[in-house]
Amino acid sequence: MSNEPIDLSAAKPRRATCAICGKPQIPQFKPFCSSRCADIDLGRWLNESYRVPVAAADEDAEEATEKSARED
Repeated sequence: MSNEPIDLSAAKPRRATCAICGKPQIPQFKPFCSSRCADIDLGRWLNESYRVPVAAADEDAEEATEKSARED
């Protein structure tokens, strides 16, 4: 690696885009471009469209532990 400074003057600043439609964000509705996109996102949360994946192996291990505890 060299110790020469990197020239960032030619780099273009990246504009943040709406998380729903990709249009430029508006500070009033950040991280969205409008109240419509914010409402769409809220609806997705309320309808449970966004989920965290859960491994089935974890559930099997818990059931086995509970079963062995009941047998003792």
